[in-house]
Amino acid sequence: MSERLPAGADNRVVSRGYVGRWRDIDEAPDLPDAAAFLVADNTEAMRAVWQHVLHADRRETLVAARSRIGAEQEREFRESGLAVVRLPDVQPALLDRPADPGRIWLLTSGSTGRPKQVAHTLDSLTTVGTDQPPRTWLCPYATGAYAWWQVVTLSIQVPGQDVVFVEPDEIDAWPALAEQHGVTAASGTPTFWRQAIFRAVDTLSRVPLRQVTLGGEPVDQAILDRLHEVYPGARISWIYASSEAGAAIAVHDGQAGFPAAWLDRETPGRPRLSVRDGELIIASAKAAEGMDAQIHTGDRAEIVGDRVLITGRIASDEINVGGSKASASGVRAVLLAHPAVAWAAVKGRRAPLVGNVVTAQVVLSGSGDIVTEAQLLQWCNARLPDYSVPRRLRVLPEIPIKESLKSDV
Repeated sequence: MSERLPAGADNRVVSRGYVGRWRDIDEAPDLPDAAAFLVADNTEAMRAVWQHVLHADRRETLVAARSRIGAEQEREFRESGLAVVRLPDVQPALLDRPADPGRIWLLTSGSTGRPKQVAHTLDSLTTVGTDQPPRTWLCPYATGAYAWWQVVTLSIQVPGQDVVFVEPDEIDAWPALAEQHGVTAASGTPTFWRQAIFRAVDTLSRVPLRQVTLGGEPVDQAILDRLHEVYPGARISWIYASSEAGAAIAVHDGQAGFPAAWLDRETPGRPRLSVRDGELIIASAKAAEGMDAQIHTGDRAEIVGDRVLITGRIASDEINVGGSKASASGVRAVLLAHPAVAWAAVKGRRAPLVGNVVTAQVVLSGSGDIVTEAQLLQWCNARLPDYSVPRRLRVLPEIPIKESLKSDV
């Protein structure tokens, strides 16, 4: 058994129900080789992962939070040959087939419709395999999500990478957990970081982070600059990744976007990045099984000077206002550039005559002078064409956030 243990087997893992090393996690006995683990918390998820790691030569595994799976999708799992495991309960598969050894199923985020399954392996999910400075990572991501697996595989495969898992109902208290367990690195979405700064910026300064990572949503200059203010000595990184394309872009220079010089280059071991008709195209060896050689991401990419900015989903970014095309991401960027705005979301809303109008929601930082809705609209008027200026602007008291750590709008 010890010969098969990965390099990170002695790394420490912390959850609400377990504090110890990977190698000391108890195995769940007598479970089917092909199984969808619907877990109640990260402790159950860690057991499922570790069982797959120890027996990858015969196991096929899906890990997802129970709250994310409905009865219809659960039945689909069973009809596809996966037993459904809610420890200690096991519902057998409805299709009798052998497991596909080593396969790990992930569910997409569902941002463009119902979540679908994509297949990976431990190898394709492991994007950092080289030696790293010793770190204790905070992992607040939804159990079984691609970003969650990125932190998990880093800890399993690289010595010195401990992990502290955060449950959904602990999100508000994560700075205290991080301080308690000596966290020095944390990964989260821009919304996660904005919410943390909005709620407890003074508390954040007590958590000695040396590595701050962002991903899962468009990353703008405003949040990068704010994090540099909070953690002036930390490396601030943003990652572009998806369940389908894998981890494709990593930027550490403190600037939004990535260098345009990276486009269309052929570098061994790195994805090939292209922009066609305003869409980011990725070719990667770390992509999920069965994906096209050239993956159309559906994300808008704009070349601005010597940078390529990824601004949001093409399908939802364009708002047709009486024949003129307003960009939701462009309006959002203008709002976030206001010093009093901590968070912003922009959408189109159906309206008579013009078809749609631009609407916005904002959360104010609460620091400095009080700003009114009228003043924010004046700010937009000075920087946007008339058709892009929000016709309705609401100020929210809190930054809305989902279990995925993305904005709940």
